[in-house]
Formats: sequence, structure tokens, C-alpha cells
Amino acid sequence: MRLWTVHPRYLDGKGLVAAWREGLLAQKVLRGETRGYTRHPQLARFRAQPKPLEVIATYLALLADEATRRGYAFDVAKISTPRFAGRLVETRGQLLFEWRHLKRKLRSRSPRVYRKCLGFDCPRANPLFRIVKGPVREWEKKRHRLTNQRTSTATGKK
Repeated sequence: MRLWTVHPRYLDGKGLVAAWREGLLAQKVLRGETRGYTRHPQLARFRAQPKPLEVIATYLALLADEATRRGYAFDVAKISTPRFAGRLVETRGQLLFEWRHLKRKLRSRSPRVYRKCLGFDCPRANPLFRIVKGPVREWEKKRHRLTNQRTSTATGKK
């Protein structure tokens, strides 16, 4: 599950559809309608909110807006109401971590979209998030460390 901090405009078609499906799954988890994924770290920032269902509904609505802009028809009736009126704080480190992750996916899956993304060192964030200085989030750290270890080992660096 990946609930992207990066703006959905950077996702390719497959990525946008996957984000939609994963957002709907997250909504089910937050409603208590599934036994799977209940401890998924991507849900931490949503669960930390007083009204997590309103926050995930806003996330989904923003994905649906991007889908509409591209001519896709996501079923917005699946989104909970009401929506969250604020913004979540997210770190620049998290945004950049996800940006690198997305570009790795795009390089093999959608080379044309990948080439467009090469012009950006730091992408725009999903409008749900307000970006502040800070490192990769704790709930992402274990994966972040493993990625760095694999990279170091592959290049012979420690």
C-alpha cells in the first residue's frame, strides 16, 4: 500500500489507479471493514488524526479530481463523507523519499512519464499535505534503512 505524499499529477495511469484502489482499501481498514492491512505503516499519519475517515476521504477526492482531469471515471460515491478541511503536516524527507521511489517505478513502467519527472528535483506535494523540514518518517525508516543498505552493498560502499 502506498498513499502518496507526491501530487497525483506525477503518477502514471497505472499508478493513479493503484493509488485509488489502495486509498479505498485504506478507507475500509479505517472503517474496520477488513482484517487485512490493519497495521500497515502507511496508515499511521491518517490514524494519528482526530477524524481519519475524513482525511482519507479528502485524499481519495483529490485522486478522483486528478482522474477526472485525465478523463478517467472513478466512482466518487465510494468516498466517505464528510471531508477534512485542513492539511496534514508531512516532511520534506518523506516527500523526497517517495519521489525517488516513484521515479524508480516509472523508469521501468512508464519511461515517457519518467522522462517528464526528470526535470523536477522536488515535486509538488499532494494538496492534502503541508510540507515542512524534516527526515523520512519513522514509519518508513525500516524500509528506508533496508533500501540504503542494499544500495550500499550493491555499490560496494558501507
